[in-house]
Amino acid sequence: MSQDRTAYQEKIIKRYYENREDLMYQKLAELATDLYLAEGKKRQQLWKRAEAALKNLKVEQIKIDRLIAADNPSQLVVLLEKKK
Repeated sequence: MSQDRTAYQEKIIKRYYENREDLMYQKLAELATDLYLAEGKKRQQLWKRAEAALKNLKVEQIKIDRLIAADNPSQLVVLLEKKK
């Protein structure tokens, strides 16, 4: 598979995986902002995206469940500050 990629593409992929954690934190920070403004179904969809990002960061499922049940974006921000 790597034979199909140029050296430049390989470097881009490598940097992505090296910085994946930082990208997830940035994504979650943006989601927290969006959650403050969202209502209804849109808010539920944003929480699902946040849940997926938190799983990628290997946050315990219990913490994720509590966070989603609370439906409070400020708690997400607090969690992000603790993890960073």
